[in-house]
Amino acid sequence: MSKVVVIGAGIGGLATAARLAKYGHDVSIYEASNHVGGKCRTEWIGDYAFDTGPSLLTLPAVFRDLFIRTGKRFELEVGLQGVDPAFAYHFADGLTFDFPNLSLPAVCDSIEQTLGKIAADEWHLLMQSAERMWDASRGPFIESELPSILSLLKRKGFLRDLQTIAPWKSLRDYTSGVTTNPYLQKIVDRYATYSGSDPRKAPAVLLTIAFVESTFGAWHLKGGLGTLGTALAKRCTELGVNIHLNSPVSQILVENNRAVGVVLESGQHIQADKVVANADAGLVYNKLLDSSLNSVKSERKKLNRSEPSLAGFSLLLGLDNSKITTKPPQMRHHNVYFPSDYDQEFESIFIDGKPVEDPTIYICAPNDPTMVKGENKEAWFVLVNAPRHDPESGYDWNKNPEIYAKKILAKLDALGLQVSQRLDVMEYRTPADLEASVRAPGGSIYGTSSNGARAAFLRAANRSPLANLYCVGGSAHPGGGLPLVGMSAELVAEAIGPANGSTSAGANHH
Repeated sequence: MSKVVVIGAGIGGLATAARLAKYGHDVSIYEASNHVGGKCRTEWIGDYAFDTGPSLLTLPAVFRDLFIRTGKRFELEVGLQGVDPAFAYHFADGLTFDFPNLSLPAVCDSIEQTLGKIAADEWHLLMQSAERMWDASRGPFIESELPSILSLLKRKGFLRDLQTIAPWKSLRDYTSGVTTNPYLQKIVDRYATYSGSDPRKAPAVLLTIAFVESTFGAWHLKGGLGTLGTALAKRCTELGVNIHLNSPVSQILVENNRAVGVVLESGQHIQADKVVANADAGLVYNKLLDSSLNSVKSERKKLNRSEPSLAGFSLLLGLDNSKITTKPPQMRHHNVYFPSDYDQEFESIFIDGKPVEDPTIYICAPNDPTMVKGENKEAWFVLVNAPRHDPESGYDWNKNPEIYAKKILAKLDALGLQVSQRLDVMEYRTPADLEASVRAPGGSIYGTSSNGARAAFLRAANRSPLANLYCVGGSAHPGGGLPLVGMSAELVAEAIGPANGSTSAGANHH
């Protein structure tokens, strides 16, 4: 039995720990904060609960597989609920339409009713391309450790797959080759921001997110997505994992190019046979490892070449509808309000490093009675894309963030959403807050962005150049977002493999 130390109790750390414990390893997690789940968190403020991290689950099969392989049924541990419609899109000119859940034909019908048959056919073509991209990229890029470019070249059918994935085209360029419809273009552009990227630079393959969403559905967990973290932590504890909260790691111990343990900020040394880092890869390579280590210089250089993802500014709004006499606007679970000039958002964030004047506004307004206490109440999580917190050479989010919060509030009122009149609770979270709470440098939500064709190869590999050190989570391969983080955990658990003599379920998986 080998002793495994996991740094961080985010979704990636918990999912890896559960698989490794099932494999027969002795696993301990050391988490800096006082809660599990990392960025995936449901927070209560007064009578209202908010998903302050991910607010949408796609590809639930990733977690269904994890729970089955570790001995439980996912659906019995969490309340999985489909969200229909999946999204409501609102445009600056007043046009609005819904994307129904789990049905491409229904989405095309919705587009046809609003934008006409040509637009519906173009969306159908885009989704057929996205499906081909998904099929071509899933095996070599997502469900396996990222291979070298050379080994990809040797892969059967690689050239055909390469044409399908079109890495030389940006998401924006690819879309405009299929449709010039400005409404559809805005919707596709938004998928780049799912990975914290700029659609003018991000690779076309991000179109697969749209396909995955419509094919495998948009899901909510009863009580909030933070229940995923608590369910995983419970699964870990049942499997014998020791979870230590308020236990920040200050250093990864290395001897003869092998990770041999960690040092906590308290000064305590913990020996280990394997170390799994579920922390931002930049933090791992630039802070937790000794800078004189030659073997990690290439990885450090690679990470420094990658562009960090954008950050987010969020408002947590508790609304009491009994404060108004008129009927409040009927919200969907997921709502997107586009500005008239979407490009200005990417200019502001990626070029000027400034908060966006007229940002796209995403509102998660769950129709989940378990997320409020009392009648006539709504808990809204409002998110706008924002530049990273970078006081030295960019934007300092500690300077008057409340002014920006008021600006977003005024925009919500201008959209006719009657927020101010029924406001009961309001808090805001800046990129600086995110950096402080989950140690995400600059408050970058997804670690590194996918800007550029080589971005995937600049992400931290699951096996580090040091023996016995592994990286898991959104800043490691295959990327950010709950499903990819879950896959990342599976890749790391597979790389470490069963404890000697263990014949745990799942040992021969893949």
